[in-house]
Amino acid sequence: MSTDAIVLLKQDHKEIKRPFKAFQGADSPKRRGELVEKIIEELTVHTYIENECMYPETRQLLPDLEDDILESYEEHHVADVLCIELAAMSSDDERFEAKTTVLIENVTHHIEEEEEEWFPKVREGLGRKKLQEIGERMLELKEKAPRHPTSPGALKKAIDALTA
Repeated sequence: MSTDAIVLLKQDHKEIKRPFKAFQGADSPKRRGELVEKIIEELTVHTYIENECMYPETRQLLPDLEDDILESYEEHHVADVLCIELAAMSSDDERFEAKTTVLIENVTHHIEEEEEEWFPKVREGLGRKKLQEIGERMLELKEKAPRHPTSPGALKKAIDALTA
């Protein structure tokens, strides 16, 4: 298994998009609720490792990418807020499907920007060895990452984004 940070993040993106596709084809509130639980868990872990490791490291080492990183923090914040709201909703709430659709659209846009625009710049600027070091730290963080948006580590991340 590769420890390259970008390879790991792209793998996460694939895992995140699976329940997105399944949600769009789900035919019952119960199934949509199960899929949203999976989406929330995947996004909570993913945004945690990016916010705690990938973004700060890149921001320090490649200051020219600061605007991209700040935008990514804000996109994560929007996803975090939607995840918190969805976690508190019932899957038969009239706004549940619409809110999930907005989350999926926002995260899909974020993933496309990262993969098409940001990752190539980061790969060129950091190189393989540094990306492997960052990836190793990300794997360690992933083990202890919060799995739910109301977990203390996830709430701290959301509050930090509000006060930054």
